[in-house]
Amino acid sequence: MTKVTRRSLAAAGLAAVPALAGLGSRPSAAQEVFPARTLTLVVPWTAGGSTDTLGRVLAQTMSMNLHQPIVVENRSGASGTVGHGFVARSKPDGYTFLLATNSTYAMAPHLMTLPYENRAAFTGLSLVARSAQALCVHPSMPVNTVAEFLAYVRARPGDVTFSSAGIGASSHLATELLMAKTRTQMLHVPYRGGAPSVQGLLAGEVKVSFVDLVTALPFRQDGRLKVLGVSTTARSDLARDVPTLAESGVAGFESSTDFAFLLPAGTPAPIVQKLSTSLRSALQDPETKARIIALGIEPVGSTAAELDAYWTRELDKWGEIIRVQHITLG
Repeated sequence: MTKVTRRSLAAAGLAAVPALAGLGSRPSAAQEVFPARTLTLVVPWTAGGSTDTLGRVLAQTMSMNLHQPIVVENRSGASGTVGHGFVARSKPDGYTFLLATNSTYAMAPHLMTLPYENRAAFTGLSLVARSAQALCVHPSMPVNTVAEFLAYVRARPGDVTFSSAGIGASSHLATELLMAKTRTQMLHVPYRGGAPSVQGLLAGEVKVSFVDLVTALPFRQDGRLKVLGVSTTARSDLARDVPTLAESGVAGFESSTDFAFLLPAGTPAPIVQKLSTSLRSALQDPETKARIIALGIEPVGSTAAELDAYWTRELDKWGEIIRVQHITLG
């Protein structure tokens, strides 16, 4: 039987110190290197649309440079606010983030009561990309330029019909912005989604609509639509011959579908930085960039501060249009 003495106990305690120190140096769950598991990118719209497709392209490239899978999860409903609400309630650990559009983060707050704080609930990561819209008219309209179109509408105040994807949608507010800047009046015919809105225009049920440029161009080519102008401040590389509305006489006109990455508020700065670096790398990757441009979407990218300033401008712009044009969901 081994005799236990004070000296042997002390020696044993000293011997244990290095082992305990070694245990303390091992990374704990709280100290894990991010990301250590699958991430989730929430798309607040249905599968198959431009936001969903863009999200899947970016998720594929980012998963490679982060060395972890990124699962795209569609949580649609209520003008994108269902998905926003889900991310706002998610744990701020970087594993759940959001691909948002300005129709939800800049337009919806002026039209509905949100189940979350529009700014305070999120940490802005980056402006991601921009999709130009086209002012389109049915071929039966005897106009070929923006100037001719405006003259036609002014001669028929309130008679010319325009479609949209619904009240408060970007296609709706782009037309309201046009009417406010040109002091014209048209009759709004809201549809339940972008595809039905375009079909209504193609069928001649309405005469005018703002349509995503990439969607409009094939119909322009086969003569089923006339494309009079693009909504962005610069001409699109998809159709260099189509002038902007601003250069066509509608001074200061700018409208587009703008995509941004948002995280739950309180996400630690090192995680925000790592995701920002991953996104920037994806947007600069030649193959990924080409795939995005093929969708008719312009890669942008920004700092968090640039996104924050842009967000304020968008909220102010669309809030003013909604107020001046007396737009409500009721």
